[in-house]
Amino acid sequence: MKETNPLVSVVMPCYNVADTLAEAVSSVLNQTYETLELILVNDGSTDGETPKLCDSFQEDSRVRVIHQANLGLAGARNTGLAAAQGDYVALLDSDDLYEPEKLALHVDHLAANPKVGLSFSYSRFLSEAGKPLLLTQGKQVRGIRPEHVLCRNPVGNGSTAVLRREVLAAVAKPQGSESEHEYFDTELRQSEDVEFWLRVIATTQWNIEGIDKPLTLYRLNSGGLSANTAEQLASWELFLEKASGYAQSTVSQFGSYARAYQLRYLARRSVHSRSPLAALAYLRDALRAEPRILLQEPFRTLATAAAAFGCVLLVPFAWAQN
Repeated sequence: MKETNPLVSVVMPCYNVADTLAEAVSSVLNQTYETLELILVNDGSTDGETPKLCDSFQEDSRVRVIHQANLGLAGARNTGLAAAQGDYVALLDSDDLYEPEKLALHVDHLAANPKVGLSFSYSRFLSEAGKPLLLTQGKQVRGIRPEHVLCRNPVGNGSTAVLRREVLAAVAKPQGSESEHEYFDTELRQSEDVEFWLRVIATTQWNIEGIDKPLTLYRLNSGGLSANTAEQLASWELFLEKASGYAQSTVSQFGSYARAYQLRYLARRSVHSRSPLAALAYLRDALRAEPRILLQEPFRTLATAAAAFGCVLLVPFAWAQN
């Protein structure tokens, strides 16, 4: 007999995350919504502690652990998604956290909106040390179209989405894949999140809609996948190439804006990593890709320019003080 409350499967990839894993797991097991399973995918961790820690959580009957050779974030998510038994499937990276009411609110949101296949929320930022910051990620939650996902990724990050199980079947086997259980594109080492969101909104009948509350705590990580801007750009360009195959009109009409926004973002990342010449180069390329971003978002574009030029001036000053 089917349970009154739908089962929610939470998929958590784990790779050398002994420092943050326990807190992430606790944020799931302490949800106010209790009809859940947590699937931990140990993706070939080499630190020795992460596999042991994963196994220790199986004292809770809601936790399952899968150990596998390293496949990367997309591959680990796919393994967990293939094993998920829930009516709804939620994603959480092992250095991020859920607010206690997150799953309950998403279950209610999906139940009240039968055309929504992917529900997401705002996110609050955490420092690397886990300290809450006075910054949130999120703006648009309704009326989302393919161009919004391509250009600005309103979903935000990979730890905020809760999906209907039917969505997985609708987007299985990305371009070039031979696996029935490949949902996130394993050819992408970065940008796999936004590629998945775009495939949902551009190739299925399902809508994407958000909850305008910060229900995910997203940890900023200077050493994470997004830290290497050159690799991030290369992966993003591969994503855009793939997107041209199934969202051709969207990419044709809005691709220049998407590239400009991505390059401007990488300029800001370069400022944060004290790489002023890279920041200026990314900003130059952003304006070449689509000069109209200066008219559409003058404050953000000019603020990025000011930060990049300021970084150029400050770095020699800092060297002079050493």
